[in-house]
Amino acid sequence: MAIKETKQFTLQNLSCANCAAKFEKNVQAIPAVETCQLNFATAKLTVVGDVTIEQLEEAGAFDGIKVIQAGERSSKTSPFYKRKENVLAAVSFLFVLIGLFFSLQRGEGNVISNSLFAIAIIIGGVTIFKQGFKNLIRLEFDMKTLMTIAVIGAAIIGEWQEAAVVVFLFAVSEALEAYSINKARQSIEKLLDIAPPVALIKRAHGEHVHELEVATEDVRVGDTMIVKPGQKIAMDGVVIKGLSTVNQAAITGESVPVKKAVGDEVFAGTLNEQGAIEVKVTKLVADTTLAKIINLVEEAQAEKAPSQKFVDQFAKYYTPIIMLVALCVAVLPPLFIGDWQHWIYQGLAVLVVGCPCALVISTPVAIVTAIGQAAKEGVLIKGGTYLEQLGTIKAFAFDKTGTLTEGVPAVTDIVTAPGLSEHMFMSKVCAVEKNSEHPLARAILQYQHDKQIPVIEAEGFQSVTGKGIYATVNEQKMYVGSIDWIRELVDLSAYEVQVERLASEGKSVIAAATEHHFLGMIGIADRIRQESRAVIQALETQNVKTVMLTGDAPITANAIAAQIQLSDVRAALLPKDKLAAVKELKDTYRHVAMVGDGINDAPALATASIGIAMGAAGTDAALETADVVLMSDRLEKLPYLMKLSKRTLAIIKQNIIFALGLKAVALLLVIPGWLTLWIAIFADIGATLLVVANSLRLLKKKA
Repeated sequence: MAIKETKQFTLQNLSCANCAAKFEKNVQAIPAVETCQLNFATAKLTVVGDVTIEQLEEAGAFDGIKVIQAGERSSKTSPFYKRKENVLAAVSFLFVLIGLFFSLQRGEGNVISNSLFAIAIIIGGVTIFKQGFKNLIRLEFDMKTLMTIAVIGAAIIGEWQEAAVVVFLFAVSEALEAYSINKARQSIEKLLDIAPPVALIKRAHGEHVHELEVATEDVRVGDTMIVKPGQKIAMDGVVIKGLSTVNQAAITGESVPVKKAVGDEVFAGTLNEQGAIEVKVTKLVADTTLAKIINLVEEAQAEKAPSQKFVDQFAKYYTPIIMLVALCVAVLPPLFIGDWQHWIYQGLAVLVVGCPCALVISTPVAIVTAIGQAAKEGVLIKGGTYLEQLGTIKAFAFDKTGTLTEGVPAVTDIVTAPGLSEHMFMSKVCAVEKNSEHPLARAILQYQHDKQIPVIEAEGFQSVTGKGIYATVNEQKMYVGSIDWIRELVDLSAYEVQVERLASEGKSVIAAATEHHFLGMIGIADRIRQESRAVIQALETQNVKTVMLTGDAPITANAIAAQIQLSDVRAALLPKDKLAAVKELKDTYRHVAMVGDGINDAPALATASIGIAMGAAGTDAALETADVVLMSDRLEKLPYLMKLSKRTLAIIKQNIIFALGLKAVALLLVIPGWLTLWIAIFADIGATLLVVANSLRLLKKKA
């Protein structure tokens, strides 16, 4: 059996949640379609099956939905004044104004004004009625169906003026809703525009090498890309020539430019600032880190949060109940007190005010806005479920190396014998360490590079397994290695206090000596991140438990914990022990987040309520395994995430109250008989715009 092709499409003019559900149902009914999934938040459609754009546009013709192939750069939407529906609404409004003029001149209900109102209704409502009648035949009830019944009913009972005004107001409400929804989608659309569509590539033609501007889709792995100062980098790659600084805010959320030299990795969508560089392309355009971020954000925005599932389920019962209420309002009171025309009018108004649009979009608009805003800050949240859970976390378990610390050994202390300067001591040590491959040797040589210490030549380099190394420097044999080994060679009694101090701080100690004299020692440790202490304090002020889980020895772990004021330390743990620790925390605190590198400690990350990967820019494994991804090594994003989650949950609750509360107030006006079609349509517009505007508050960054 042949595997059916999976296709992705981008949709335009999709601004109504009910219309989106209907469009998805229509697409699913196409014979060639096996399955389809519509992401209303990002206006993306995924279809399994052999389907054409023409078939999809036919399925969405009821709402004027346009379809383009995903990945293609869509043409800019037409200006407001050129869109067909808005032109028709403007013409309709003109006839309404003329009709109102004749009503004032000749009194309400005259033939001329009613005729003008009828023309306004037909012009402004043609698309509404066309679809509304189709829906009535199929017994499908959406806003267009309700509007069709309400407007025609109003005309039948002689309310031509109100029917015409309601048609115009409905057109205005749809235009405003489309604008508001598109505003919410901009968080992801801006990501799509970050990377340039072309790259300057070096290509060989015969004996000559030419610089060509090539579409990113045609750039090949291994191509050499030229990036000039002030240009955006079009593809992921590795610098092979030049030196520059690059603003990586688009990927990591960190606005401070990063120095890039030969061998350093660069990402598509980042900005080259100072120098010209040449980059060897390492990934195709569809595989770049930016492309993966966009894909993950879109998938996350499609993922329904628990609150959204509840609202969707509620909306299924809400619409039929509203229709039943409208029928009761139109029929029951006149059976007892008469005045059929008045109560039928009230029933029609109930139909309009009862549209569930605002309720249906109350959650997804907030979720899509929050996830898009977090992505701009360099944080990927892989779904509404995780966004909601972040605000409920009661305990954070931190891996130590690479999370609370920088993950790279560095020189922290230098102690020298009397009469020997630090500069000369390190120069001699580096001469011996230059040929060593030990991780601690790399820390010493990095110190030499940073401090620009000249290296003396050494001869006769030898390694002593488990102890250290030695070589001849300035015609004198010099030994560099563990403190125990050096203690065997020379007397260290005068320095034991300093040795114990460094060891108590969890530092590795490297000592150096000649055959007869002690020269000095170096303390090396994994440096603590500058923000670790502040983040631990910020979390604990929010009554969140913080725990360190590490495989390091207790003395090292406790020294690190003391510096960042973290009281709960669990050291010397194997991966299975970390897993057990996370399970124990879940038993106690229920909602637990594990923060690590996304590759190691996978069982613990998977078991936690939320697994958070640190510094995942360019790391495919971390992007794929974690629930939340911090693209840069910035722990301070954790308190930000918790606050964002709580703000989002609060706004979702407010949205539901706005959506139902405003309509409830309007419906209560039925009791004294004050509900009009004008009030009904304003209640519907008001609820929708309130929900969207409230959700857009999430675009404002609050630390």
